[in-house]
Amino acid sequence: MRHEKGENLLHLALEMQAARHGLSLADIERRFGVGRRTAMRMRDAVLRLFPQAEEVPQGDRVRRWRLPSGTLDRLLAVPADELATLESAIKLMEDHNRPLEAATLAGLAAKLKAVMPAAHLRRVEPDLEALLEAEGLACRPGPRPRLDPQVIDTLRQALKAGRAVRLTYGSRRAPEPTTRVVHPYGFLHGHRHYLVGRQSAPARPEVRLYSFPRITAAEALDLPLERDPDFDLAAFARRAFGVFQEAPQQVVWRFAPSAAEEARSFLFHPDQTLEAQPDGGLVVRFTAGGLLEMAWYLYTWGEAVEVLEPPELAALVHPHRRAWGAVP
Repeated sequence: MRHEKGENLLHLALEMQAARHGLSLADIERRFGVGRRTAMRMRDAVLRLFPQAEEVPQGDRVRRWRLPSGTLDRLLAVPADELATLESAIKLMEDHNRPLEAATLAGLAAKLKAVMPAAHLRRVEPDLEALLEAEGLACRPGPRPRLDPQVIDTLRQALKAGRAVRLTYGSRRAPEPTTRVVHPYGFLHGHRHYLVGRQSAPARPEVRLYSFPRITAAEALDLPLERDPDFDLAAFARRAFGVFQEAPQQVVWRFAPSAAEEARSFLFHPDQTLEAQPDGGLVVRFTAGGLLEMAWYLYTWGEAVEVLEPPELAALVHPHRRAWGAVP
């Protein structure tokens, strides 16, 4: 227990150095899962150990403290498990067809190793290799569309700079790609990847999805990004089960008693509710669109799931269920 308290104090000191606006007592309570009195004791201990700590003036009357940059730099050493987690994240981004993010994380890993003392790096490398060997990542089945990292990088830079972009975009309805000016709002990543944005007036005013594989070229324009102040990307994403956007509907699934425990461990939708049934089954409710994506997913549960609502989804699922008997 004494060692754990010491580790918590060191972690608190590191976070107080990393937090540009400092940490309040409420921040310490939340990050370490402690009460107010314990948070006060932890803060006071760090202030005693590091008298150079400073209080950060804020306009909201909440007191915050931080350590000056560089205070703990000589104490920093990245452990093997954190490096292994970063390497796993790189592989995960590659597997999810996100090469630009994978390259960014790989650059971060290289920088961390470059600033680590050589002796420490030699000590952690054997542990890192062992952890990576034990960390298996299942390959995603099915084909993956080719993405152009240069297009993705242009879109990201335009988002950061608050600029509109000119897209060269292909369509099933048009024999040749066309150009359009789009105000980018963000990205949605899933089995397929999309840019979320809105075309410049007088074109279609609604927010829509642009499939990355169909964007053959992107050019950032000297045109300020016009963004709807009420648009919420997270709320937009929650309207759909996957990424395909359609009118949200009330969705109700009933899992058989044999699959209820497994189903309870899944987050099918951020706003879902779970209802235990007298026979041991489980009813899941949420509101979203994307019925076809739901149907594809529900096939993997075979006879273990029944669609109660909406009837359109039941019609997609029930006649074509795979009775494989295995729950994902």
